[in-house]
Parts: sequence; C-alpha cells; structure tokens
Amino acid sequence: MDNPTPITDYKTSNGRNKVPFIQKSAFGAGHLVLNLLPGALGVFSFFLLTAFGMDPLLAGILGGLPRLYDAITDPIMGFVSDNTKSKWGRRRPYIFIGAILSGIFYILLWQMSPENSQMYNFWYFLIFSLIFLTGNTIFATPLVGLGYEMTSDYNERTRLMGFANTIGQFAWMIVPWFWVIIANPKMYETQVEGVNQLAIYVGVICMVLGVLPAIFCKGIDSAHMENRKKISFKTIGSSFKDLFHGIKQVSRNKPFMKLCAATFLVFNGFQIVASFSVFIIVFYMYNGSYEGAGTWPAWFATISAVLTAFMVIPIITRIANKWGKKNAFIIASFISIVGYLLKWWGFDTNLNESFNQTAFAQSMANGLQAFFNAIGPTLEQLNMSWFSVNTTLGVPWLIFLPIPLLAFGLGSLFTLMMSMTADVCDLDELENGMPRKEGTFGAIYWWMVKLGQGLALVISGLVLKLIGFDGAAATQTAETMHNLRLADIIIPSLTAGIAIIIMWKYNLNEKRAREIKDELVARRGEL
Repeated sequence: MDNPTPITDYKTSNGRNKVPFIQKSAFGAGHLVLNLLPGALGVFSFFLLTAFGMDPLLAGILGGLPRLYDAITDPIMGFVSDNTKSKWGRRRPYIFIGAILSGIFYILLWQMSPENSQMYNFWYFLIFSLIFLTGNTIFATPLVGLGYEMTSDYNERTRLMGFANTIGQFAWMIVPWFWVIIANPKMYETQVEGVNQLAIYVGVICMVLGVLPAIFCKGIDSAHMENRKKISFKTIGSSFKDLFHGIKQVSRNKPFMKLCAATFLVFNGFQIVASFSVFIIVFYMYNGSYEGAGTWPAWFATISAVLTAFMVIPIITRIANKWGKKNAFIIASFISIVGYLLKWWGFDTNLNESFNQTAFAQSMANGLQAFFNAIGPTLEQLNMSWFSVNTTLGVPWLIFLPIPLLAFGLGSLFTLMMSMTADVCDLDELENGMPRKEGTFGAIYWWMVKLGQGLALVISGLVLKLIGFDGAAATQTAETMHNLRLADIIIPSLTAGIAIIIMWKYNLNEKRAREIKDELVARRGEL
C-alpha cells in the first residue's frame, strides 16, 4: 500500500470546499431514497408470486427486462445532465422532477389485483416498471453526479459520502421488515392489501425526501462551463454520437476502471450469497421451520445496517482521511474477509446450542424476552406484534458475532468508491477538458453495479442448483447445507481478495489529487 503517512498539515477550508450540514443532510435524504426504492422493489417483487399468482417464468422476465432498459437509460441521463444549461444548475431540476415521478409511479406499479388475468398483470407491471425506472433514472443519475461536484476537497468528499451513506443505511434497517409486515395477517387481511398500501407509504416518503437535494444542495458553478452539447430533440442524433465518445473517454480512465472492477467484485460477491444467510438460519439452524426462525433473519439484516451506519462508516471515513482512500478500502476488505470466515462458527448449531446453555446466554435471553413481554401490549395496540422475538427455541446469539466485521466490506464500499470517483472526475477534466462528466461517470459506475446485480442473481440460482438446494422442500440434506455454508463464505471472500489485488496499485492518492486540483484551479483562472 502506498502513501501510508497522512498529510497532517492540510485542513479543509471553509467556503465552497466545506459542505454545510443542511446540504449534507439533504444529500443524505436523497441517498435514503436511492436505497429505499430498489430495496422495496426487491422485497415487493417476491409477492408477484405469492400474492398475485404470477408464473415464475413471467416473474423472471419482469425482473430481467427492466434491468436491461435501466442499463441503457443511465448513461443517456448522465450525458443529458452533464450538458444541461439552466439557471437552477445541471442536476437539480432533474432530481426534483425525478423524485416526484419515481414516487408516483412506484405507487401505481403495485396497484394490481389478483382478479385480473395473469397476462393483464404481466403487461401492466412491465409497462409501469419501465415508466417507474425512467423516473428513477431521471432522479438517481443526476443525484449521484451532484454528489461528485458538491466539493472539490479530497477529504471532504469522503466525509460527504460517508454522511450520505450513513443516512442511506436507514433504508436497509427498514426494508427487511417489509417481508414480515406484508405477510402478517394482523396487519393486512391479504398480502395484496399489504403490497397495495405499503407501496403508497414508500412512494410518498420517497417523493418528500427525494426533492430535498434539489432544494438545498449546490453543485459546481456551471454557468461558464465550455464545450457543452446542445440537448434537444433536433440534435438527438449527434448527441448520441457525443454520448458514445464520452463513454469511450471514461472507459480509458484506468483508475476509474479499477474502481468499477473492485466494486463489481465486492458488491456482487455479497449479492450472490445475500439470501444464503436466510436459508442457513431457516433450514440449517431451525430445520426448515420458518416459524422457529421467526424474525431472526430480519434482525440479522437490520443489525448489519445499524452497525454499518453508526460504526463502520464513521471508522472508515477517519481511516480514509488519515491513511488514504485506497488503503482504507484494502483494510476494510481484509476485515470483511475475516468476518466471512467467522460465519462458519457463528452459524454452527452445536456452538449456538452450547452457548445457549451458559448462564450468561440464558440471562440475556430472559432479559430479551422480558423486554418484549413488557412492550407486548403496546406493540399489540400499534399492530406491531410482528416486531417481537421468540426465545422459546433459543436465541442464535453467535450469528451476530461476525456482523461487525462483515459490515466493513459492503458498508465502506460506496463511501470510498463514490469519493474516489469524484477524484477521477478531476483527472478526466485535466486530461479531456470541459464539460465535466460527473453524470457520465456516475451512470457508468452504477450501470456496472446493476449489471453485476443481475448477473449475481443468475449465479446465485446456479450455485443453489449445483449444491442441490430445493426451496420447495421442508428440509435439506446435510451435504447440501454443508456446501451452502461453504459457498456463503468462500464466494464473497474470494471476490473481496481479488478486489484487493486490483486496487493494490491504484495510484490516484491524496498527493496526486491535490496536484490535479491545483492545476485545474490555475487553468480555470480561479483564486
């Protein structure tokens, strides 16, 4: 690792380099929406099968086709926002309109009825998916680009992205409980009713929070930015030519390609095995009993998000500002590998049973049950009895042991990578001139994430098939669960290890970033 010695004599100056708290908060609200919409969409899509009776093949098509469409529209929107001229800036008008469209069409997307024919619901969902994703692209791509240009300071970029991703983690604290709420008959008489109504709450929240970055955040002053293309229907043909030229320039940026490759590996290594923990808890630790597993899978995901927000991101932000972003990524990835290895013992049934027999574990279980018994009447009044836990079959305490280490992998990823992408945008301006391409960089980066997400779903299903996992079976064989536990550890550890190797020679460090910034300031004639 290079440049381990911190630059201790540099402090972020006030003025345009220091992002005010209200702008950080508004940008964080945007990131909450950025996480909540795809997270809710993933959970709700499960109910296409159970609530609306959609054929699994048709449901798979509904999951795949919109992703292909999304992959096409992201770079186009990035190019459009990069070259937009308006008195409100390049990004903010799109963010405002996109947030409202995203919320409205997310609500409409889920106002289906199982009484409709299957093909009616198929075409209804497909059409509104494409419309919803269009609105979401109009919102999300400029929002990411705005974040890259809110400050030109090397360390403030990390603090901004760390703060935004901390707020964004609240979405992942909430989303796991959608499964429980929608399927709970005490909340909704039918799953359809749960999907219909919960979609309204999600859509309204996203509209309210999504417009905040457009109102409060400020990007780079683009009033005198040169070489921007004219965006209109008349020039759409030449605009596409310029779009592909911009993508070609971005793809030649070696530091950026390393960021994309490392993100692809770490994020999708996690995505491949994301559902495995639930299967291991249900089928290995509780012998196929969903009732016995209760809300422990949801608590596992929620506690992961809580620790990511309030422990991992603050720690990794300090490490990055002290020892450099690349070094922080390598450290975080190594810690996550240790966490994945610890899952072998944390999810071991014999170790959990032995630990549950200790006086300490029994005391904790009794205290936990007493707490939920005490708030039980209140939960009943609020129709939130689904929130409680059942300690009758024992508490799987040890599954929470690896979480603080696991959280370093995915929890630090987007904080560091988005901060480093902002540095890459400076390098691109130095090498290729104006206009700056934050929107294009952001679009291609997230296109890589989405493409990998789709691939991860395919690989995940392939792994489950190869090891003989049968989701329809009440129990699984011992060999299947043994291999599933191995895959749950080996796959993300391997991808994180390869990502470390890729990033080892990443050379856009703090010293070089400040040199680039000084050259750009001199070129622009700024003070």
